[in-house]
Amino acid sequence: MQKELITEIKELKTAIAKLIGTNDLPPEEQFSKDALDKAAKQFQKLSIERGEWVSDSDITKYIRNAHYRAGTFIIREFNFTNYFKSGHTLFFNKRDLIALAKELKERNVNLGRYMEYIDDQVRFKKCLANAVENNKDKISKKKSFKISAEVKDFDTSPAKMPSADIIREDIKRLKEEFFQNKLSDYVDIFNDNYAMMKHIYWFEKYLEPGLKKRCKKWCEDFNYANHAIAEVTKKKEIFILVQEEDMIQL
Repeated sequence: MQKELITEIKELKTAIAKLIGTNDLPPEEQFSKDALDKAAKQFQKLSIERGEWVSDSDITKYIRNAHYRAGTFIIREFNFTNYFKSGHTLFFNKRDLIALAKELKERNVNLGRYMEYIDDQVRFKKCLANAVENNKDKISKKKSFKISAEVKDFDTSPAKMPSADIIREDIKRLKEEFFQNKLSDYVDIFNDNYAMMKHIYWFEKYLEPGLKKRCKKWCEDFNYANHAIAEVTKKKEIFILVQEEDMIQL
């Protein structure tokens, strides 16, 4: 019985060696790490050739409006796990990619625009952080120092915040400007309180002079005011894209 079992194990090892393509190697090398890594890469290559995997550069074929760096984005933001990296290229499981595209469509999410929104928020927060940092003294981090005895009792208290009413008046003014100038044609509002310029690259030269600059400034002022009201009241303002008189009619 033991001899038969050993024979079956040998036959099984031989079959596996043939399957992974190492049967031409000496027995001690057939299941080495290098051999198994090589077999894994060959399997990946065959899977890619059969169309089971989609490279990062081809994601746009399955998710509308995806940017060229959508791969790393969906891994980071959506915790997409069914992927592997070969060389410098990421490959994503096509079935799961299609499922993600379907859910994004159901949620009415333009992936490219959402990526821009995330990047724009990062830039905005960085600008705020830089503004705070610029108000600090740029001093050396040396540990050796000497402070004279008379240097004491130099402190300050937090600056008085503007009233919420003043900020809300500014936001009200910006909302009125939004409707009066029909900025919805050129500006998107996300999460009810964050503004971004729409894409105007292909017809920018035909716009009214100064329009782009005004829209960009409006976005900056609107985002600044909404950040300020959130700091003062600990609540965010909601911008409903319907004028008050129209809401009354509804």
